[in-house]
Amino acid sequence: QVQLVESGGDSVQPGGSLRLSCVASGYTFSNWCMGWFRQAPGKERETVARLDVRGRTAYPNFSKDRFTIYKDDGQKILYLQMHSLKPEDTAIYYCAADTTRTYCGYDWNTWGQGTQVTVSL
Repeated sequence: QVQLVESGGDSVQPGGSLRLSCVASGYTFSNWCMGWFRQAPGKERETVARLDVRGRTAYPNFSKDRFTIYKDDGQKILYLQMHSLKPEDTAIYYCAADTTRTYCGYDWNTWGQGTQVTVSL
């Protein structure tokens, strides 16, 4: 069975930085499309970043210049490095995997439990 476990969420001041981690089980981590998502109270779930098996990344406008998604295939860990954090970044952050080997995002079939990020004074 495939499992994802996030960590690294914390409470930080505006302008601060955090690095989130997602530890994955499974034999073929390097062949999975991976992504980070977030959901704040009263808001819909948002895509934060995506990383496909060819190393290509994708970001929405709110995270493009501030966040970086990357992975360590040897340790089977996905990371999200976040800089210049804003109060509106406050949310529960989830990592997810698409293991279908079709195209990245075809089916986000595996999810972590989430980690809380809070940005406030």
